[in-house]
Amino acid sequence: MPEDDGTLQSFAFTPPPRVVVPIVDSAKLFPVRRVYCVGRNYKAHIKEMGGDERESPFFFQKPTDAIVSSGTSIRYPPGTADLQHEVELVVAIGGTRRDLDSAGAEVFGVAVGIDLTRRDLQIAARQAGRPWEAGKSFDQSAPVSPIRRLCGEVLKQGRIQLLVNGTIRQDSDLCEMIWNVEEITSHLSSSFSLVPGDLIFTGTPSGVGPLAPGDVIEAAIEGVGRLTVSIAN
Repeated sequence: MPEDDGTLQSFAFTPPPRVVVPIVDSAKLFPVRRVYCVGRNYKAHIKEMGGDERESPFFFQKPTDAIVSSGTSIRYPPGTADLQHEVELVVAIGGTRRDLDSAGAEVFGVAVGIDLTRRDLQIAARQAGRPWEAGKSFDQSAPVSPIRRLCGEVLKQGRIQLLVNGTIRQDSDLCEMIWNVEEITSHLSSSFSLVPGDLIFTGTPSGVGPLAPGDVIEAAIEGVGRLTVSIAN
C-alpha cells in the first residue's frame, strides 16, 4: 500500500478531522489513537449485572470518533429502548512500552468519562455470545472531560459520582476498583501495544441506570474534573 505523502491530493476525499481532547491549563491538545474500556471493575457493579467478581479483567474498544466533549447535546441513539450511563475514570497514555513493569510510568493524565451503553442490545449480544459493538460502540457514546496531567502522581482514591437531573445515581470511590490503574495498564499491555494517544475507560461503579431525552448528566471525580452532557429532546 502506498504511503500517505501528507497532502490532500493523496486522498480520495477530505479525511475526517483528528479527534482530540483538551488538556487542563494547557493550549496543547491530546490526540486520540485508540479507546479501550475495562468490562467490569467494581464489585458492586459486577453484582448488579450478575457477574463474577473473581474474573480477570477483560477489554473492549469504542471507536475514536465516539468521543464528545463536555457540554455536548447527545442525540438519543437509534435501535434501543434502554440507553444507560456509566461514569468512569479515564486514563490517558503518554508513553510507549509493552508489558509495563513500573507503576503508572506510562500515564499522561486522567479524565472523567461516561460509557454510554445501549443496554438492551448489549445484553442480547452477550446472551447470544456475540460481540458488544452494537451496545457499546455507537456514535457519541464516549463523553470525556479535559485531561488533567498527573505529573508522577499515582491516583488510587477519590470520590466518583454521576447525577441525572440533579439526583445522584452513582456514588463510589476509586479505591473500590478491583484492578487499579497500574494493574489495568499491565493487563492491557500484555495483549496490545499501548502508545501515546490511547485512552482507557477503567470501569464503572454500581448505580447504572436509564436515560431519557431531556436528561442532563453530570459526572465528577475528586481531583480529576467534571463533565456535563445532555440527551437531546
